[in-house]
Amino acid sequence: MWGGLLKVIKLKNNAGLGNALRIATEKSSFELIARMDSDDVSIHDRFEQQLNILVKHPEIDIIGGDITEFIGEEKNIVGKRTVPRTDGEIKEYMKKRCAMNHVSVMYKKSAVVAAGGYQEWFWNEDYYLWIRMQLNNAVFANTGTVLVKVRVGGKMYQRRGGKKYFNSEVSLQRYMLDQGMIRKTTFFINCGKRMMIQRILPSNIRGWVFRKFARN
Repeated sequence: MWGGLLKVIKLKNNAGLGNALRIATEKSSFELIARMDSDDVSIHDRFEQQLNILVKHPEIDIIGGDITEFIGEEKNIVGKRTVPRTDGEIKEYMKKRCAMNHVSVMYKKSAVVAAGGYQEWFWNEDYYLWIRMQLNNAVFANTGTVLVKVRVGGKMYQRRGGKKYFNSEVSLQRYMLDQGMIRKTTFFINCGKRMMIQRILPSNIRGWVFRKFARN
């Protein structure tokens, strides 16, 4: 049964997440692709919710949803990330933070390929792709419901810092500035916030800040 549906792609070398996702997308046999990580848990009707919206609104190129984060048992919820729903709200939010939860998205292969597909960008392969899709006039949506339960480690929030992580974020902000997506004032505000959280705050306090202000 699964022989004709399941396609396993083995890469000889580890060329990074962005390249792996690009290859997987290019080799997909279907137009619609759903994304998630192997240790996460999708809500039972996740695909049904997304497909129903895509059928009603065929102009949408990518649709995601909210996520909850848990440690150990699924019921041990430690965070929830809620994202804006409409195309306009998402594109405005994208100027400051990533507006799509990567593990929850379902997208049209053609829209991703048209924007250049996944590319390497440390910790931000997804955000970089969404930005390029936005610049390519793709239409975004989120369901407004939780679609995926994400398994996280106890120190996941604390690890979101350091020089390499910060430099990646700043480079992405500069890319948006160069593309005319944000203004200089937004660029400096965004970089200032990231400097405070990712470079100045101790890791234990960074974790508290993420849980308090970046999750609900």
